Amino acid sequence: MVSESVNLTNRVYDYLKEQILSGNYENGSSITENSVGKELNVSRTPVREALRQLELGGLVKIVPNKGAVVQNISIDDIKNIYEIRSLIEGVAAAHAAKNASDEEIAQLKEIVELAEFYFSRGDDKKLRDLDGRFHQCLYEVCHNRILKHILDELHDYGVRYREKSMQSGGRVEKTITEHKAIMNAVLQRDAAKAEQLSVLHVNNALKSILEQE
Repeated sequence: MVSESVNLTNRVYDYLKEQILSGNYENGSSITENSVGKELNVSRTPVREALRQLELGGLVKIVPNKGAVVQNISIDDIKNIYEIRSLIEGVAAAHAAKNASDEEIAQLKEIVELAEFYFSRGDDKKLRDLDGRFHQCLYEVCHNRILKHILDELHDYGVRYREKSMQSGGRVEKTITEHKAIMNAVLQRDAAKAEQLSVLHVNNALKSILEQE
């Protein structure tokens, strides 16, 4: 019974988090337990717990008599997120070069090859999906669950801005090129190079975001 309650809370949390980070809830708007409960056909309890988790993550602020007030990710937040991400993702790439199995590196290579294929087809949706898959795979193959957990959160928080970055001229092709370079460094077991290239990749992504503002 307890596990069912936890799973329900997690599902509500994931739904609300996605809605906030994708911009479907406007900054400053209120989220009430009743409205979410009716929308998702759940009781108020898992909604209340999910909102508390979101408050800990800084995505809402719970205000008495008003409910949870949405606090969207600002451009200043993005600058901080990418600064932290560049350092930690570099470490993750170095760990991947040291720890990933040949089969895991093959997964990274497959993602890059698929991105090259869909770029030739002009399929932007597939390319956005593959961009996320590349980073998630890199986090997995570094074999450091603490790093993965932190990077998963940071990566999620930048989803809306990351899509804007991919829309800037030439950024998609550069992203594929940078991913391929990181993958090759991991393949060559060159931890220092993998770290350097990952830091550069994240910094380039931030630069592209700022150019869109």
